Amino acid sequence: MYIKRNISFKLVIRYAWIGILQSFLWSSLIFTLYYFMGWHFIAIPFQPLSVIGIAVAFFTGFKNNQSYDRFWEGRKIWGGIVNTSRTFTNQVLNLITLEDNEDIQDNKTPKVSIKEVKEYQKILVYRHIAWINALRLQLRQPSSFSFKENKFVETLFDKHRENEFICQTTGLYVSYEENEDLKKRQNVATHIIKNQAKQLKELKEKYKLMDGFDFSLLMNNLEECYTLQGKCERIKNTPFPRQYAYFSKVFTYIFIFLLPFGLLDVFAGQIKSEGLSSMYMFLIIPVSILISWMFITWETVGNSSEDPFENKINDVPMSALCRTIEIDLLDMLDETNLPPKVQPKDNILY
Repeated sequence: MYIKRNISFKLVIRYAWIGILQSFLWSSLIFTLYYFMGWHFIAIPFQPLSVIGIAVAFFTGFKNNQSYDRFWEGRKIWGGIVNTSRTFTNQVLNLITLEDNEDIQDNKTPKVSIKEVKEYQKILVYRHIAWINALRLQLRQPSSFSFKENKFVETLFDKHRENEFICQTTGLYVSYEENEDLKKRQNVATHIIKNQAKQLKELKEKYKLMDGFDFSLLMNNLEECYTLQGKCERIKNTPFPRQYAYFSKVFTYIFIFLLPFGLLDVFAGQIKSEGLSSMYMFLIIPVSILISWMFITWETVGNSSEDPFENKINDVPMSALCRTIEIDLLDMLDETNLPPKVQPKDNILY
């Protein structure tokens, strides 16, 4: 997610240089044919072209609105993950206690020390941190319909990209044995939540560290984790409707293709009516480039917002959100060696 108020000129050029170059070459060719070769017949009335431009603007605007909705839904889901993570940790620390264990009189229930309770709490919280990071890395796996930027933009992302593997990251938060088991799983994040539920059940039934009501509250939070994960996967696995994305691009380039022909008619009429110098016609090239750049930028903005989990400039900053959750949860465990916040790279927060 780009966080600077004004987008740098350097970044704009990274995205726009191909479109600007193509527009320059095309408009220069049309101008040369008209001005130097005398092909005056290629000029077309601008009025029909303006109608096409309005239609393209409406179509592109609709596409951009829907693309932004996908991004904003993804951001709201991760806001829910932040809140659920804090609630789950708070419940783990306050509902899993020695009170129920101490009240048990039978000899079948193992006695648990306060140190062991704190260790169980830490395991659950650390496993939750493993879950958010596994979900983040799963969502960033490329899909067949992922949007590809031009080479210069992709080079920027390659420079920033964190070369993390799911089980390499989860290994920092779960036991070696559990992590080895996770390596065999198709959906690591789903399996981590299953392991959470399995341990909660053990703490309730074997060690009596919570009653049925406490267990129900914690399981409801795990259910919410599955719900939020499923919402993320729905966005990730459902491509933006191609009929909108594809034809928006087609219509934009049709308009850009016809634009220089229409500008010939406008500028020639202006010269004739006001007696301007024929050199005035040279303005066709920069005007054509400017208008083309605007339409290509609208198209690119929509494309870059279609998939909010691809680790691109306009995507949900999942790395920063995961680190925020990790800091909060470790702080709730009263740990002092907290990791630093994720810092933006070239004003992009990932």
